[in-house]
Amino acid sequence: MAVRSSKARVQRKNKYNAPAHVKSKACAAHLSAELRDKYGVRSARVCTGDTVVITKGKDDHKGTEGRVMEVLTDKGCVTVDGITVDQADGTAVARPVHASNLIITKLNLADEWRSEALAKRKEGTE
Repeated sequence: MAVRSSKARVQRKNKYNAPAHVKSKACAAHLSAELRDKYGVRSARVCTGDTVVITKGKDDHKGTEGRVMEVLTDKGCVTVDGITVDQADGTAVARPVHASNLIITKLNLADEWRSEALAKRKEGTE
């Protein structure tokens, strides 16, 4: 999403009214050093089934590793297995974590298109 305005309110409006393919690109996270060497790319979109490590946020969640359960493209967040927050009535609810606060440690390559796309990106960088 190219920033074309210096006004914060216009940037927020563009972010919330962006089309779905732009919002899904915003749900990208950095790859771990091993995956970066293997695929030759710095980041990838977060998909359900990926294993991620939380690098920023609450201290009790920082450094936690888990599988991605759901990707919320409207918010740019994902829910990670085992990361919950207690509500006022005591029930635990999945806590959304922004994709930029994650590092992908293991990719879910069940989707053939995704593995082909990573291979094409590697060819483009070489």
